[in-house]
Amino acid sequence: MSQPLDTLKKMLTLEKEDYHFRDRAVAGGLRRYAETWQRQAGEAYGEAAASWVNEIAELLQAYSAATEAERPALFEQLWTLLRRPPQGEAAPAPSTGQHPPTGEGRPSAVPAGRGGRRGPGVHAPVALLPGVGPKRAELLARLGVETIHDLLHLYPRRYDDFSHLKTIDQLNYGETVTIVGTVWEVSGRRTRTGRHLFRAILSDETGTIVLTWFNQPYLEGRIKAGMQLVVRGKVDEYLGRLTLNAPEWEVLGRGDLQPAILPVYPLTEGLTQKQMRQIVRRALSSWAGRLPDPLPASLREAHRLLPLSRALWGIHFPDSQEHLAEARRRLTFEEALYLQLGLLRQKLTWKAVPGRRIAPPPERLEALIAALPYELTGAQRRSLEEMLRDLASGRPMNRLLQGDVGSGKTVVAALLMAVVAGEGYQAAMMAPTEILAEQHAKSLARLFERFPEPRPRLRLLTGSTPAAEKEAIYAALAAGEVDVVVGTHALIQGGVTFHDLALAVIDEQHRFGVEQRGALRQKGHNPHLLVMTATPIPRSLELTLWGHLDVSILDEMPPGRRPVETRVLSPGERERAYAFIRAQVAKGRQAFIIYPLVESSEKVEAPAAVEAYERLSREVFPDLRLGLLHGRMKADEKEAVMSAFARGELDILVATAVVEVGIDVPNATVILIEGADRFGLAQLHQFRGRVGRGEHRSYCLLLAESPSEEARERLSVMERLSDGFELAQKDLEMRGPGEFLGTRQSGFPELPLLDLLDTRTLHEVRSVAETILEADPELSDEAHRGLAQQVADFWKRKGELS
Repeated sequence: MSQPLDTLKKMLTLEKEDYHFRDRAVAGGLRRYAETWQRQAGEAYGEAAASWVNEIAELLQAYSAATEAERPALFEQLWTLLRRPPQGEAAPAPSTGQHPPTGEGRPSAVPAGRGGRRGPGVHAPVALLPGVGPKRAELLARLGVETIHDLLHLYPRRYDDFSHLKTIDQLNYGETVTIVGTVWEVSGRRTRTGRHLFRAILSDETGTIVLTWFNQPYLEGRIKAGMQLVVRGKVDEYLGRLTLNAPEWEVLGRGDLQPAILPVYPLTEGLTQKQMRQIVRRALSSWAGRLPDPLPASLREAHRLLPLSRALWGIHFPDSQEHLAEARRRLTFEEALYLQLGLLRQKLTWKAVPGRRIAPPPERLEALIAALPYELTGAQRRSLEEMLRDLASGRPMNRLLQGDVGSGKTVVAALLMAVVAGEGYQAAMMAPTEILAEQHAKSLARLFERFPEPRPRLRLLTGSTPAAEKEAIYAALAAGEVDVVVGTHALIQGGVTFHDLALAVIDEQHRFGVEQRGALRQKGHNPHLLVMTATPIPRSLELTLWGHLDVSILDEMPPGRRPVETRVLSPGERERAYAFIRAQVAKGRQAFIIYPLVESSEKVEAPAAVEAYERLSREVFPDLRLGLLHGRMKADEKEAVMSAFARGELDILVATAVVEVGIDVPNATVILIEGADRFGLAQLHQFRGRVGRGEHRSYCLLLAESPSEEARERLSVMERLSDGFELAQKDLEMRGPGEFLGTRQSGFPELPLLDLLDTRTLHEVRSVAETILEADPELSDEAHRGLAQQVADFWKRKGELS
């Protein structure tokens, strides 16, 4: 019988019979033997047994990381593997062993080696991991972890760096530290309040410190004088002496409190950090080395990226800050690559299908432009020309029209819809709210009335449209008797059928999900698509963020539009702001007052809209007409309030961030933003865009209670800059591209690491994606098979991207 196999069996026999699964058969635990086993067994049994040898090594590491209660199940898996070695030229001979363990154990999620057991795979339920089980699986599910893959990609939210130990004489009050020392003495007693107090005095060569734990009487049998401990906790003070209250502790040489950078995971009630670390470490031990790396070796080498296994260990349990940085870079690069490959492939797919060729006579186009009540800006003309080239190309247009509030996006869309209607086709414009749809319909109606014959026949379709009128609109659309329809989600209902929809326009596109945008496009046969947004994106991010769209930019304001005057106020100037609002209302104007929360919270110190509305109505503006708007109201209630404000039936609208987009009230001239430090630059700019839409001079007042240094800088930028693109660039510099790539983009998959991405890497990834797809558009080459699967998995729940 081969020596390494015999040695390991003897160790396991000792571990079970003498040490009862306490991981004492080997100094430092079985995980310390794992590397020796790999080396010796690898030499003894050869390449044919490599997977079997590695699987045993991973189980040895998992065994040491497990609790005593979890180890018997892992022991059974180890013993079963040792009794069933792989068949091969150099493989060890089968053996009955000394004492086969009783019981079969539960199913295992440890991956199978070549010629060994077949496991359920990395997408198996997390409950199959040793030490998890059904109860912990339920807790993990609250964190979004249902499979082993989910667990491996549940990244820490931060790290505690204990890689540099401190001696007791170096400790400072309030810091969190890890120290090593010897227990001098221990004592346990009941306090006058009935709580159990356990105290230990820990000493190193520089001094002593008192450790205290309340209501943990079992420690009296666990921590004893003479033990060497590693303890970690926050330094406190009691009667002038430094203490550690309820520190984490372990016997020196065991567990994960050795000098290290430890992950801090999101938790839910019933799970501790220690348990999470053990579970993740076990999963890594079993899986990190076995997962195929989807990035080809040549790509990793060219861009100096860690292998997947090393990166996964580094993001969870880094050896150093350098290891952590490299792990983050590798995994962030990978996420960004999946994003870019998906976007670019979608663009290629869209460009490959045929579309209607629409080319209006030049004189018709000039007549439409001449009929406008104002001159087009250079940016509007340039964008219109780009779109007309798309319409005439014979391929479906898939374009984003990006422009700041008031830059004239609606006019460009109106001209494009009139062109399409003039050629005998239909156009649809979808807006996120009824009031915005109504405003668009009114604006378009005014423009269409000025256009030469044949004028587009326009209808409005929303959820509030009476049933009889809806049926009439349905019939007219199907018969081709309506050229342009403006509406909300009502446009994508089953009863809506178009005669020949050739252009779909989606306003405030980020307010719609992928499915909703796709549903409107499905109403026609490869219709041209124009999506519009008032959220400026920095030019350096356009290609990477809008990789699946062609982009037109309105970076000029129409003549005569004045910037909104912006002022940062201190809390002591609140009454002045109220007086200013009252003065504006006295002139016949209207005002917004914005709050960051719907209702006050004990956990968040920020003003709340509901309480403020009641106070303002009762104490500050009792003689004025106030309305309340927030996200918890029903849709019809919100529409009613916004409509009343738009009609001038309210003087002041008290609201939360729900008014960021979707309401156009030219008579509103002042917006007061409470808790302004709690909003980002882009959101503050969107709020500011709610005023200054009419002929009157307008104002934005930013009020913050106690802003941080970063927030003060943000508010100062708002005072200085009024151009949305300049603000977006500043936002990018201050917060990085993750904000633009993540939460702002409805329809993108979750991107947990992209907030760590820098612009340079993002462009590097874009270039890599283009190079890959140029050589292999279908990702069908052998080197790209893993990449293709990962891209598909990454996007599988998101459908189409446009």
